Amino acid sequence: MIEIPSALEGKTFLLNVLEQELKPLGYVIGGNWDYDHGSFDYKMADDVGYQFLRLPFVAIDGQLDSYGATVELKRPYVLCHKYQRGLDDNVHIGNINASFNQFSEPEDPDATVPDRYVAMAKTLVKDLEERLLR
Repeated sequence: MIEIPSALEGKTFLLNVLEQELKPLGYVIGGNWDYDHGSFDYKMADDVGYQFLRLPFVAIDGQLDSYGATVELKRPYVLCHKYQRGLDDNVHIGNINASFNQFSEPEDPDATVPDRYVAMAKTLVKDLEERLLR
């Protein structure tokens, strides 16, 4: 994980306004959200793992699942999840288990981020600053 300092840190927005601005650009609300925090994720690449720019936020007024929630942006960062190729050696055989454990475990959930993706993330953050802070 590599943090990208940004002028977006500490800025507040209505969550639905952020969604309207960011979703058309390819950002999605990451699966790691809860009622008081979450993130927008942008998948930069998927070679030998997944490289994401993550824009985390916390709720400061309301809950994320309610209309009108206000969020504060935190420091963006880039991360890489490297997955092992082939089958997962730790999956236990059985019909019920197999239906849930069909994907391999991450080989390295916090892999080293190649320099080209750090540069790409910095450009994406600058683009977000221009779009959201105009």
